[in-house]
Amino acid sequence: MKPGMVPPQPTEESQTSLLPPGWQSYLSPQGRRYYVNTTTNVNGYHSSGTPVHQSEAVHMSLRKPTGDFQNPGSPSPGKKQSKESTLTINCVTFPHPDTMPEQQLLKPTEWSYCDYFWADKKDPQGNGTVAGFEILLQKQLKGKQMQKEMSEFIRERIKIEEEYAKNLAKLSQNSLAAQEEGSLGEAWAQVKKSLADEAEVHLKFSSKLHSEVEKPLMNFRENFKKDMKKCDHHIADLRKQLASRYASVEKARKALTERQKDLEMKTQQLEIKLSNKTEEDIKKARRKSTQAGDDLMRCVDLYNQAQSKWFEEMVTTTLELERLEVERVEMIRQHLCQYTQLRHETDMFNQSTVEPVDQLLRKVDPAKDRELWVKEHKTGDIRPVDMEI
Repeated sequence: MKPGMVPPQPTEESQTSLLPPGWQSYLSPQGRRYYVNTTTNVNGYHSSGTPVHQSEAVHMSLRKPTGDFQNPGSPSPGKKQSKESTLTINCVTFPHPDTMPEQQLLKPTEWSYCDYFWADKKDPQGNGTVAGFEILLQKQLKGKQMQKEMSEFIRERIKIEEEYAKNLAKLSQNSLAAQEEGSLGEAWAQVKKSLADEAEVHLKFSSKLHSEVEKPLMNFRENFKKDMKKCDHHIADLRKQLASRYASVEKARKALTERQKDLEMKTQQLEIKLSNKTEEDIKKARRKSTQAGDDLMRCVDLYNQAQSKWFEEMVTTTLELERLEVERVEMIRQHLCQYTQLRHETDMFNQSTVEPVDQLLRKVDPAKDRELWVKEHKTGDIRPVDMEI
């Protein structure tokens, strides 16, 4: 559920000029009609000339994020609502689920962040609640951590490739069996040369992994970190302001109740002549009660402005977080595809270093090798004969 996304308030019904039982009409110093209920200790203004219920007036006014103080409540004294139309959770006002139809989603065809993270969620460990935006923030921070771990994984892969290339190059310089001759000796020499070629291939692979996979991952992570800080601080400040203004509303509501009780008490004492209070004292108490009502409306107006601002920024910021997450996933996907492509190319290069060896091994001819060796090392082609007497 999202504050501010509620159907408009119904038009008030016309009322008769007669006040319900227990209500008294006064005129404030500003010239506005003011009503006091001496039974329920409630006062308020009403454009139609009908008194309103304080609890309903405050709750309904919080529904409207435009900042205009509302004086709804029941359209007529005889149609008092059985339930409040709103409820407040951790200083945020929501439509009551029993009185309001399900709200229309901002992005109904998608599981978008901007539609599902308005209310707070209970902490799994039972330590209070976690704000919906905080859950999104934690998701992004985990994504950043996963990206860091992926970078470290690639870095370890690079180290392995570099060490492997170094060992291959060292082995290719080994002099073992260097005296082999003939076609087999030529094939053996190619085997050792292929190690040097393979070492070069793996060294290039490690270099490309660094420049085309590891480094872009790290650079993206740093930029992502900066974007996250801006989002975090901005929303946190707005939420603190919302909580502060909600506290001001509650304080003003309490002050209004006290002023009303004081006015009612002095009015009753004057009527039954239990006190020497003068009419001037009553007027003074009435002015204080009226001022308390004005203060409450001002606090509600400031609260509505703060909630409206928070609502707008929540939509904007959650959509930005959503964009960053899509961008992060797509970027990692692309670089992992680059990793697999480089790996495929390395395998192909490795295969190309093996092919010459394979070709030479196929040409190894023991008979020809023997012939070449004999020609090179023969001591003569005469054979011994029997000795004559």
